[in-house]
Amino acid sequence: MSAANRLILLAPGAGAPSASTWMREQKKRLEALGHVETFDYPYMLAGRKSPDRQPVLVAAHEEALAKASLDFGPGGAKVLAGKSMGGRMGCHVAVKLGDAIAALVCLGYPLVGMRGDVRDAVLLELTRPILFVQGTRDKLCPLERLATVRPRMRAPNELHVVEGGDHGLTVGKRELAARGETQAAVDAAVTLAIAQFLERYA
Repeated sequence: MSAANRLILLAPGAGAPSASTWMREQKKRLEALGHVETFDYPYMLAGRKSPDRQPVLVAAHEEALAKASLDFGPGGAKVLAGKSMGGRMGCHVAVKLGDAIAALVCLGYPLVGMRGDVRDAVLLELTRPILFVQGTRDKLCPLERLATVRPRMRAPNELHVVEGGDHGLTVGKRELAARGETQAAVDAAVTLAIAQFLERYA
């Protein structure tokens, strides 16, 4: 499907709103792949730091998708992309809506909770294709933990690894210098991986 017929809803992580530099830059890169909309969860809009409870987050996410879909018009593929918590909430929405969602892109999926619990239940419920974009230094998603979850998933799932990337997919300056690479090149590789994934599924 062409980018013109693809709606991408980009959800923020828990710590920063859609107006953050990270979100604005990611939105700009994704705009080459489809029509991109962003939104903020209720607690962000209210100026609170602590996220709402999951049912509130999921409802807000679904409402944002409905509004974006209305503005976008009928037809087309709906893709749920999200940073960290936004990606996880997108998974819950995709479980609820099923085939109405073409694919998911999780940028730094928060697999491991604050207490060390592995939050894989929603991933095992998924049926829609999902791309994980994960940094090797992301403490919230150790790749060896993700590797034990992916074979048990029903949904088609792919992984793009950002070598040296943290939870925000940022690589340290020293490592970039040692590799003769730039963060812009790392980000471009992520966008290419997303593009190739969406060509297959959305």
